[in-house]
Amino acid sequence: MFARNVSFHVKSNMLSDYTRTLEKEILPLLRKQKGFKEELTLSNPGSPDAISISLWESKANADAYNTNTYPEVLRTLAKVIDGTPKVQTFEAVTSTFHSALVAA
Repeated sequence: MFARNVSFHVKSNMLSDYTRTLEKEILPLLRKQKGFKEELTLSNPGSPDAISISLWESKANADAYNTNTYPEVLRTLAKVIDGTPKVQTFEAVTSTFHSALVAA
């Protein structure tokens, strides 16, 4: 499994707009991407800082998303985030993701 960690700043008083945009516009795009597994967004109340972590079957799947769809995602999010997000990628070493799916 492979992970993309995207850190960014949500514009002031726009967290609910960010969440709505993610749910209605971004997640449908992600779900269509080959190898997409999961999206987790973390925010810190009272702070503009947020992190989105997406999980992918492989680095190739994440790279294809980064090249083909991520620019569209950035354009969509421009109205609710400040600046350019910082993207880091990681190879997953351990995860309870699969066991959480089995338990559900």
